[in-house]
Amino acid sequence: MKLIIQIPCFNEEETLPATLADLPREVDGFDTVEWLVIDDGSVDKTIDVARAGGVDHIVKLTNNKGLAAGFQAGLDACLKLGADVIVNTDADNQYDASFIPALTAPIVSGSADMVVGDRETDSIEHFSPLKKRLQYLGSWVVRQASDTGVPDTTSGFRAYNREAAIQLVVVSKFTYTLETIIQAGKQLVAITDVPIKTNPKTRESRLFPSMWSYVRRNMVSIGRIYAQYEPLRVFMGLGLLLTALAAVPFIRFLVAYIGGDGAGHVQSLIVGAVLFNAAVMLFALGIIGDLLSAQRSLIQRTFERVRRIELSLDIPPSHYEPGAKPTGQPATTGAGAGPTTEDREALEV
Repeated sequence: MKLIIQIPCFNEEETLPATLADLPREVDGFDTVEWLVIDDGSVDKTIDVARAGGVDHIVKLTNNKGLAAGFQAGLDACLKLGADVIVNTDADNQYDASFIPALTAPIVSGSADMVVGDRETDSIEHFSPLKKRLQYLGSWVVRQASDTGVPDTTSGFRAYNREAAIQLVVVSKFTYTLETIIQAGKQLVAITDVPIKTNPKTRESRLFPSMWSYVRRNMVSIGRIYAQYEPLRVFMGLGLLLTALAAVPFIRFLVAYIGGDGAGHVQSLIVGAVLFNAAVMLFALGIIGDLLSAQRSLIQRTFERVRRIELSLDIPPSHYEPGAKPTGQPATTGAGAGPTTEDREALEV
């Protein structure tokens, strides 16, 4: 059994050493533990620091593509490098790496395909009350959309078995945390969570320049993802709301008409008609969205089949560079290993 711990990075030369220093080289249930860094177009010495820290594999993206794209690139590389289980953690050392055995234990025992680390956000001191409430609200919405019970849906400290990783594909350009849970829930992937601890804050988040930016982007992200995966529920719900609102001016006009004063309340009839037409349009959008959702499921299944074919053909990872092996550990060879220098030269020819 091989475990690969992947770390998406963007200009993390200062925080990466502490993160790597805490990562384990031995975890119960695994014969091999390897580290992989996804360099998302860093302009500092992130790659040099990664190699100095003993990282086994590096995926170097040519420019900054965002956290979601980096996560997807790492997932693809880990699968092609023969990972049986993949753990994702952050480069800012937010998550306590000593909980990696606890995170992978449900997968090793066969009771789960995907495990999410629950930070128990109410206990995190540097989270403001507003951020805690938003975390709770966002997690509740994602639980409704995914039919799962994950309490901390924005946690990036996660473990996936090989089958779960093969099925996942991130479409969002902003975040992978919410979308992957919804996908897993819709695909009937067995999901569980384990309580974890976080380390003291090392720096401000680079995803959100301010609290209000955090609020706005999270609200938009949650709304878009929920509408993508539950379009019928979203648009039908909005349509029913507008239908109820349209009934108010309609009833007002009807009462006035029966009382002989209908001509004086034509504006109520117009407002009701406008609201009812908007409701009909939302109903139509719900039906169209539901049809598109079915097409999305078919596309995901096609992607999964393509990924399985690539794995069976031993296609090398994209943007791959070998890392520096720690002293005393032999270089990775055999099935599932990354491409050697000779392989890369042959591919270039």
